[in-house]
Amino acid sequence: MTANFEPMEFEMETDRLSLSMWRESDASWYRELVAERGQDMPTPDVARNKVISLRNKALENGIAPLTIRRRDEGDYIGYCGLIIGRSTLEEPEIAYELFRRVHGNGYATEAASAVLDGAIATGRRRLWSTVGSWNVASFRVLEKIGFKRDHSTWDEHGEIVWNVRDL
Repeated sequence: MTANFEPMEFEMETDRLSLSMWRESDASWYRELVAERGQDMPTPDVARNKVISLRNKALENGIAPLTIRRRDEGDYIGYCGLIIGRSTLEEPEIAYELFRRVHGNGYATEAASAVLDGAIATGRRRLWSTVGSWNVASFRVLEKIGFKRDHSTWDEHGEIVWNVRDL
């Protein structure tokens, strides 16, 4: 972990959501989330290893994507948190992914707002988010929490728009 930053909180609450560190039992719903992207569903072992890796990286780096659970319903609906991604530990990316069945309810914005506050508490000065140019819903979430489009890069999947927010 970089000495300049405090570790982020790995447990957060909002009015409707609980965000927390990954548990091995999260591998089952994580498999479904990956499959919903149009990718092959990971095997139980691959998903469990991914979850364990996320926990280990969190303890090492002091940042993590956190699971999102609806407090009233008790169901897991996705994840949101800080990752290195295409950026750096000093200026990480905010990332989120939710099941389609819960899109349009403001959950991504609510979770991302909590993570944004968590990022500020670590002492960081800037966050990034990289989004495929087709992902209009993600751009709306980012705009609501104060991100601005900065520049684009391209990969084998097309245009990637880099969004930035000074903290």
